[in-house]
Amino acid sequence: MKQIYIFLFSLFVATGYSQSSEFFTSGRLILGTYKERTASMGLGDIDKDGDIDILVANGRHWPGQNRVFFNNGRGVFTVSQVLGDEQETSYSTELADFDNDGDLDIAVGNDMAPNYIFINDGNGKFTKGSRFGEAYAPTRNIVVADIDSDGDLDILITNRGKENEICLNDGKGNFTKSIGFGSKKDSTIDVEVADMNGDGHNDLILANRDEQPNFVYLNDGKLNFSKRIPYGTGTDNTRSVAIADMDKDGYLDIVTANIGEPNAIYFGSKKNDFDKKMMFDASSDKSYSLSVADVDMDGTMDIVIGNVAAPNTVFLNQEDGKSWKKIVLSDKKFNTYDIMVSDLNGDEKPDIIESNSDELNLYYFNKYVPKFP
Repeated sequence: MKQIYIFLFSLFVATGYSQSSEFFTSGRLILGTYKERTASMGLGDIDKDGDIDILVANGRHWPGQNRVFFNNGRGVFTVSQVLGDEQETSYSTELADFDNDGDLDIAVGNDMAPNYIFINDGNGKFTKGSRFGEAYAPTRNIVVADIDSDGDLDILITNRGKENEICLNDGKGNFTKSIGFGSKKDSTIDVEVADMNGDGHNDLILANRDEQPNFVYLNDGKLNFSKRIPYGTGTDNTRSVAIADMDKDGYLDIVTANIGEPNAIYFGSKKNDFDKKMMFDASSDKSYSLSVADVDMDGTMDIVIGNVAAPNTVFLNQEDGKSWKKIVLSDKKFNTYDIMVSDLNGDEKPDIIESNSDELNLYYFNKYVPKFP
């Protein structure tokens, strides 16, 4: 039996929960005045004017209106438009150039409704394109990657309680061929794509809910994912994962956001296992989402956690992953289904954006002073 190393440590608990001093928000830093069932956002320069725009995916299990918000260059979103004529049960969205024409298109994943591509005309106006994936699956997330290394972007779909899908792009934004991955009964909520064993092929890292085991599925270079490596306790309720070298040892690590149990990092190693573990967040919050980024700009990767019915938090990497400093973004206890990091106001600092269900979608400007030029 392999020994599992668990690092116990004390967490710094921030005071002044009304709002952190490191991040700033206000009544102006919102995406419209809508309180919709937002589940996901897509970030990118949709209209090619040099700043980050935001697509908001609404609905979850109930049809909602998806919306595009355009950045005015200062991190304020003063123009918006609806996406498409129909309201859909949208759970996830991604921005990518699917048809290889130089602009960002949109993929929308829906719960028990068809998934669609929306094609950008180059100026931020969209036309509904092709469908992708099984038409009436319980889709929870979509992820974009060139999984077959042919130069175009494919779409991975996680379906809770049903087989997950890889939808292969023909290079023109059509996805007529698909293959399955994982178990047909997996309650997969999230998947990340990364070369975990350094063989040059993209592997799949699954986050499974409902106390199902989590696995890394290794790619043999021919899109066969028969070999798998477990990580976690085997009975976790994992809802989100992120991949980064958190301890700067040259190996990719797995960061997990769990529901009702501590959030943990599983460290990669030369042996290509993930037995070495650290609980960076000892709370039992319902963590639904996470992102990793160097938010304090000190050269190490930090972790941003989105919680349901609890404040959202930031964990700053101390001593190359040996300890973590906790910051509470605000005292708001929203239902945050997705949390993302991007420079919205052009000051080269990573800001934080919340996707809140039945509440306003907020974002926070980063007030850190860079420590490294």
